[in-house]
Amino acid sequence: MQPLRALQWLLAIGCFVLLLTACSFAHHTVGPARPVTSLRLGTRSWSYRAPFSLIAAAWSPDGKYLALGEDDGTVQVRDAVTGGIDFRVHGHMNRVWAIAWSPDGKRLASASWDRTVQVWDAATGGRLLTYGGHTDLVLAVAWSPDGKRIASSSSDNTVQVWDAISGKLVYTYRGNSDTVSAVAWSPDGKRIASGCFDHTVQVWDATTGQHTLTYRGHSSYVWAVAWSPDSKRIASGSTDGTVQVWDAATGKQALTYRGHSNGVQVVAWSPDGQRIASGSWDATVQIWDATSGRPVFTYRGHADLVTAVTWSQDGKRIASVGDDVQIWQAS
Repeated sequence: MQPLRALQWLLAIGCFVLLLTACSFAHHTVGPARPVTSLRLGTRSWSYRAPFSLIAAAWSPDGKYLALGEDDGTVQVRDAVTGGIDFRVHGHMNRVWAIAWSPDGKRLASASWDRTVQVWDAATGGRLLTYGGHTDLVLAVAWSPDGKRIASSSSDNTVQVWDAISGKLVYTYRGNSDTVSAVAWSPDGKRIASGCFDHTVQVWDATTGQHTLTYRGHSSYVWAVAWSPDSKRIASGSTDGTVQVWDAATGKQALTYRGHSNGVQVVAWSPDGQRIASGSWDATVQIWDATSGRPVFTYRGHADLVTAVTWSQDGKRIASVGDDVQIWQAS
């Protein structure tokens, strides 16, 4: 990175890295599993504190497993009910910043500060592919709904779309003018959205790479983007402390959620599209109505900033990552 961009990056995530370092020698604990059917909203079913700080989490499509990415480059998969380990591999040379399951649940993609994306067999942990097309930190990864392609974004200012089997580059999107911190594929497979340090969200055609829309509602870095299940709206989270929900076709803002007291690191729609969960540097996860913005519940189980939030496919549980990973009742 050029000196100015390197300084900008360090300022943006400095407090984040300091907190990760402080937690890096925490001990391993797994709490006892409890039935999820009778738990009240916000009740924790289990938690896990890794030997190194956790950053990323993703729930498997069948709801049985949780994939985790660690500060030391480790990818692991755990049973989402018991917390038991399924496999653990040290495949990256630096932090695993993002992780995503393929739609069929058979593969995992992990994005790392080592400038690579790696694709894993989700049953065995065997490495299937390493993608090295980026020239800087890789910060986000997303599968196409048909599982044939992967989009990854980087502080090299690009989003790259590539074949999920061969690793062959399909095209590079260069519409962002700064670090691309988030990328999301629309559920209908037609568009991709990226969040950027230039305060914008870009939307483009997933097949051709042609730009269709720029959203400029935020006043600071955009850290998170998420599509509604019907592909009609996008929620974006920023260090300006807001989550904004807007029309993915027109860019017209529908609502701004201001419930957090610090930057928003992650946003996630519930599977039924009725609620949004947002995780923040204020150490909370907040659930709120996706249409009205009305707060539903605030989860305060973490001691440090929240870096990942993922819903189970049935919408009943959330896994969130702060100083550890915790699974708790979401409905």
